Parts: sequence; C-alpha cells; structure tokens
Amino acid sequence: MSASGPLVVAALSGGVDSATAAALLVEQGHRVVGMTMRLYDARGTAASSGGRCCGPRDVEDARAVSAHLGIPHYVIDLSAEFSAAVVEDFVEAYLAGETPNPCVKCNQHIKFTPLLEKARAIGADVLVTGHYAQIVDDGTGHSLRRGVDAGKDQSYFLFSMPAVELPHVRFPLGGMTKDEVRAHALRLGLPNAAKPESQEICFVPDGDYAGFVSAQALKRGRALPMAGDIVDASGNVLGRHEGTHRYTLGQHRGLGNLTTKDKLYVTALDPTAARVTVGPKAAAERTEVVIRDLRWLAPPRTTLDAAVQVRHRGTPIPATIQIDGDRARVTLAEPTVAAQGQAAVIYDGDRVVAGGWLTAS
Repeated sequence: MSASGPLVVAALSGGVDSATAAALLVEQGHRVVGMTMRLYDARGTAASSGGRCCGPRDVEDARAVSAHLGIPHYVIDLSAEFSAAVVEDFVEAYLAGETPNPCVKCNQHIKFTPLLEKARAIGADVLVTGHYAQIVDDGTGHSLRRGVDAGKDQSYFLFSMPAVELPHVRFPLGGMTKDEVRAHALRLGLPNAAKPESQEICFVPDGDYAGFVSAQALKRGRALPMAGDIVDASGNVLGRHEGTHRYTLGQHRGLGNLTTKDKLYVTALDPTAARVTVGPKAAAERTEVVIRDLRWLAPPRTTLDAAVQVRHRGTPIPATIQIDGDRARVTLAEPTVAAQGQAAVIYDGDRVVAGGWLTAS
C-alpha cells in the first residue's frame, strides 16, 4: 500500500508496543517517520545490553524496526532535559522523604512537548506512541480515557500531558489487549516481536532505587540522609536504618530486624531528624489528602464527585473533591496509603479529569 496523507511521527522506544503502533500506521497507508529519544546514558549498566528503555540496545532495536518498515528513523538527544526534569526530581524527592513517579514527569516534560516540537520541525502535526490509553473526540473536544486492557492501562501516567496537545496525539494500542498487540507484532514480522517488557524504571535497571539516589546525591555534592532510628508512634526505638531515602510510606518489607513481632508498616518519614516511624497499616492510611499542582484534562470545576487513584496499580476510590486554585482537597470514601510526591489522578468513569501530586497540606 502506498503511503499518503499527513506526515506522522512515531515515537519508537525500542520496545514491541511502540513498534507495533508504528507498524499499524504504516499498514494503514500513513507516511510515518520514526523518532527515538536518547534519554539517559546507560553505558556500563545492565541497561546497555539488557533491552531496557534508554539503552543503546533499544536505539538499535528501534532502528531495526524502522528499517523493517521502510521508514526514516531519527535519534533525538534529550538527555540533558531528561536529567534536569526527571532524574533530578526523582533524587530530590527521595531525599525529601517523598515517593516520586518519574514516568509521569517524563510524559509531562519530555515525551509530549519536545518530541512534538521535533515532529513539527519536519512538517508533522501528529505524534503516535505505544501507550495503552485512548484519546476520544466526542464532538465537543478531546479527552484522555483508559485503555481497554485494564492490566496494561497507562492513563494514570499520562494525566500531565498538555491538554492542548490531545488532538495531535494518537494511541493506536488503546483499544487492544497486550496479547492482541503481540499477535500484530508477530503477524507484521517485527524484529523485536518477542522482546520482553521492561519492568523497572528505565534509569534504574537493577531496581536499586536507594543505591541510585545515593550515587546521584554524591555526584551532585548533596549530603546523604543520615542513618537513624526506626521508632514506633510513642518514640520507642525498634531498630536502625541507613537513610530515610531507603523507605516509602506504607512499606512493609525490608524493615530489617526490629525488636517486635508485630506486623509493621512505615507510617512517617522525617529526613531532617533521620527518623522512620512504623506502626499498624491503619496508621499509614488516610481518608483526607491534598493534591498540589493540579493539571486539568477536562474543563476545570470547583467541586466534583469522582474517583481518585493514588498508585498505578491502585484501585480508584470514590471521593468528594474541593478545588482551591491549583490544589484539590480530597475526602476519600475509604482509607488508603497516599505517599507524598506520588501522582494522584482524578477519574470520571474511564475519563481522566485531572491530576497532580500528593502533598502534606
């Protein structure tokens, strides 16, 4: 089939999802250009050869996919922007006792602004990615909605993409299951059709977040969080820790040998005092939370009844929401662990209404 119609750019990460999204557009007869972002220097790490996002192997896989599809391929170096907007934020959040979400920050600052600018620079006005989400035009405007595969839905990570760019983004996989995507990849003969998925954050391929934060803090001349006490709500010392950046609110495993047999969870972190407080799970849960830096993907409101999701795999919880400027005060219908710094996304059914980051007040 000969290519025709407007030029579109396909963001190719090296993975099977983005490759399949690009291949389906080519199959439909679109003029497609592949673009791969070089985001993080993974040389000397497992990412350099293990098929993790950001590694040289991924750039080569994306190039092979483009060659297979017969489309041009460009590599865009956004490593400086990625380091400033995503990696530094990740490190600073952990040092402050928060739980960051780098995938959301990447979508906000990297994937849907600089990449669209690069696309427009070559005459394209549409960006295609392999995300499992849907953009729907109901005649009154475009909205971001969940993907049909509940186990793969990525709308939670996408709330921070600029609302004005919704008409210029396509998610071809949003109406498919992962199994269907794999089947298309095999049918289309993609060279990475059997490539395994990356489960870790792309710039921490070994999963050692604490070690990464320590190394990056030292590299930036920052003092590491001090070792200190693990205490209960009454201040009784139950054990020791090697830095609050090694813990997150609600954590149960990895607390070390404590002088108690009770089942305990992290209920508070105080980096200044080098103190980790533990207690029963209920002590880590909240029904009242505050969302800061609220970003809207639907017309803004002052009050609404909706559902709030505070973790990627979390269940959306019915809530009453009061809006005050760029903050939302949320009353949840049931308690949940809500770690500061984590993304909180507001849904109306399967539609993303808004989202922001959890804060203390």
